[in-house]
Amino acid sequence: MIARLSRLLPVLPATLGAVLLAACGSMSSPSPSATQAPGASAPSAAAAASSPSVSVKVLAINDFHGNLLPSPGGIRIKDPAQSDKLITIPAGGAERLATLVAQLKAKNPNHVFVAAGDLVGASPLLSALFHDEPTIESLGMMGLDLSAVGNHEFDQGLQELLRKQQGGCHPKDGCKGPTPFTGAKYQYLAASTVDTATGKTVLPAYSIKRFDGVAVGFIGLTLKGTPELVSPSGVKGLSFQDEAETVNRLVPELTKQGVQTVVVLIHEGGVPTGGYNECPGISGPIVDIVKKLDPHVGLVVSGHTHRAYNCRIDGRLVTSGDKYGTLISEIDLTLDRATGRLTEARADNLIVRPETPKDPRQTALIESYQKLAGPLIDRPVGFLGRTLSKDGDDKDRGGGSTVGQAVADAMLAATQAPQAGGAQIALTNIGGVRTGIVRRPDGVVTFGDLFAALPFSNTLVVMEYTGAQLLQALEEQWQGKDDRFMPLQVSQGLRYEWDQRRPQGQRVVPGSLTLNGQPIQPDQRLRVVVNSFLQAGGDGFPTLAKGRQVMVGPDDVQALEAYFKSHGNTPVMPTALNRTVRVDLGGQEE
Repeated sequence: MIARLSRLLPVLPATLGAVLLAACGSMSSPSPSATQAPGASAPSAAAAASSPSVSVKVLAINDFHGNLLPSPGGIRIKDPAQSDKLITIPAGGAERLATLVAQLKAKNPNHVFVAAGDLVGASPLLSALFHDEPTIESLGMMGLDLSAVGNHEFDQGLQELLRKQQGGCHPKDGCKGPTPFTGAKYQYLAASTVDTATGKTVLPAYSIKRFDGVAVGFIGLTLKGTPELVSPSGVKGLSFQDEAETVNRLVPELTKQGVQTVVVLIHEGGVPTGGYNECPGISGPIVDIVKKLDPHVGLVVSGHTHRAYNCRIDGRLVTSGDKYGTLISEIDLTLDRATGRLTEARADNLIVRPETPKDPRQTALIESYQKLAGPLIDRPVGFLGRTLSKDGDDKDRGGGSTVGQAVADAMLAATQAPQAGGAQIALTNIGGVRTGIVRRPDGVVTFGDLFAALPFSNTLVVMEYTGAQLLQALEEQWQGKDDRFMPLQVSQGLRYEWDQRRPQGQRVVPGSLTLNGQPIQPDQRLRVVVNSFLQAGGDGFPTLAKGRQVMVGPDDVQALEAYFKSHGNTPVMPTALNRTVRVDLGGQEE
């Protein structure tokens, strides 16, 4: 083992001192809210003087979520043979992503590699077991320069995010990796996240890079709704300011430093209607945000929605690269050398395809962690008869999914006994179920598969609610002015119908809410199990924080493991998607 690790040392990240040295900039008086970084190597002085413009290549990813290995779900794209159908193809993985990044950088010496947040958190076990240190190292090794902070960067609180930036052993678990953790070689930017005690941003707000002497400003920020998506302990003492207002407030500060072109890296996004490299239509928060931005902003790299698009919104280029490292956005900017202003911007979303060669340094890094984590990841827990899907053709029009229902059933089974809480109903948030569980040819399911679906290890909590409170919680699935739908996944025995045509707050069809075929009465007392995130009112469900007679159970991933084991050699099968039924689309789907 020692000999093997000694061979790996040359390919692992440098010391923190080298990281800090690389992050230093050329500005003599940097703003306390900024981080200065040098641009890429410039062409010869003669060549620079002869060209009236400067071309810059921006490479961008988002929502990597620690997927060092290719995600089992790949990427869904239009079928080349039938454009009205979607197919799933293999994509992603740090080894191939690193190779593609290097190939694209070689096309232009003026380049920068950026990200729009959620690089870590909700990660597969290979990364999560080591508090996402392998992912931080992998991305640094690829040459990532800058990243916005996403909501998942706050999953374990601010101090853990700062540790990821600066390095050092985990305060509770110590050093578990094969080599000392020296922190991120890239810089996180958090323009809109403010420490309420000091009034200052928790990390630098922006970075200035210079390409052939032309300055470009990069502002990084997360969505203002982060407190609704993270456990209260993760964002305690922090405020998240309006995205567009934050950017516009910083632009004058940047222009005073010679910046005429601003790139925004934002962990917020939209929902497109077209393919991964087009944008015939897009909706969602990013649209309104972009329309409010200062004219100096010419490029917006977005994320959060786990979608891919290549858009023009209000005349600006707006991109997003799907999720889990399946895509990289290749963005080419043309800057006027004399004024520093953006004259042209174009993008191409490129799939990280399996035929791309693997980067040997990434392979060595991954193998060093696999050797430590492999026995736990590969431990069999049961069998699966068919894939349990979160997204795809079997997603119910009523909001249910086969993997979500399986998780809810597992939660109920783990807490149903009187001594375990006496739960009658289980509810879980769809955001907490990160991915489906894909059936292997032999049907075997491993602990790593389960952890990929439930990476937060949320504690199960059984509480008592009235029937009226349960109904109110179900109505909270439709949220905000944009009426976004946040479907709860429900356990076996609970059933209701809903109608999108009805007003918000009255979507559940009266009289349709039943438990085991019996109508639920407003004053009826019910024992309901939820995860600790929902129990704190997370994902916009404040009513679920009002339960009484609390009893704490196991972690959700432990409950799912017990559920698979309880089936013995009998494969777990998907259940019918008829628990939540949308009636304005013609009724249930079996």
